[in-house]
Amino acid sequence: MPETYSAAANPEIFQTNDLHVLFAGESQTMANHKLGPKVYDYFLLHCVEQGRGSFRTEFAHYELGQNDCFLIQPDQLVSYASDDNQPWSYRWIAFTGDKAAELITHAGFTPQLPVFRSGQDSKIPELLEAVLQSFRSKKSSAHLLSLGSLYLILAEAEEALVLESTLPAGESGVQRIVKQMIHYMSSQYAHPVSIEQMCSSLGYNRAYLSRIFKKETGTTPVTYLLKLRIDKSRQLLRQRPELSIEQIASSVGLTDALYFSRQFRRFHDESPSEYRRNASGKKTSK
Repeated sequence: MPETYSAAANPEIFQTNDLHVLFAGESQTMANHKLGPKVYDYFLLHCVEQGRGSFRTEFAHYELGQNDCFLIQPDQLVSYASDDNQPWSYRWIAFTGDKAAELITHAGFTPQLPVFRSGQDSKIPELLEAVLQSFRSKKSSAHLLSLGSLYLILAEAEEALVLESTLPAGESGVQRIVKQMIHYMSSQYAHPVSIEQMCSSLGYNRAYLSRIFKKETGTTPVTYLLKLRIDKSRQLLRQRPELSIEQIASSVGLTDALYFSRQFRRFHDESPSEYRRNASGKKTSK
């Protein structure tokens, strides 16, 4: 993938402001592209869009990938490099001002906690792109747009960082959350509930729950819930011959019978009707 680089500065010159966005940019890096060790005299937030790389501070080393964001703080010795095989592409925003340190502290960043993961539905890439385009256009509104975008980015960061800092510590805490997820899906599968509803009910961020669930079980919550529904439908197909395929689909929380049949075949290489006939034939032969 060819290397690209694009950046634009705020058309409003920084003097002494409470908060000021200096510039924004985007880049597709080459393999093993490195910056640092070096120090900056402003805050610099990067958000990874694709690929992988590493980020090293005076306190820790991080291996990062898609949707990860990392904050460089002023006067801190840092270095970062793209992966040899999957060089990252990222966007960034640089800011400074008398209130900048207070703002990032409020968001939950510390020198020991400079990274967070944004969700799949994150608005951060769009916000960073909007800032870059406004600076390129040199519109009179660019300065205010950049401040508004920065506040929205840090608000999203705060949600992720506060969640990480308040979760139960240790392996057992993660396992308890995963058990709660399994219990929720096992008790609610018959209703047309979604993973978003489950996350809201449990009070956690979807991106975080999906990550820990897959790490603990080897599958995503979406796949787990779908497989649970298909397994329950097999039981109904065997035991309730008077129920139609549509009724069975509805009984396991799937309101679209065609989608149900398609997913059933995906897991078992036969349609629900074929499964029912084969199961019935086995009973008869006995």
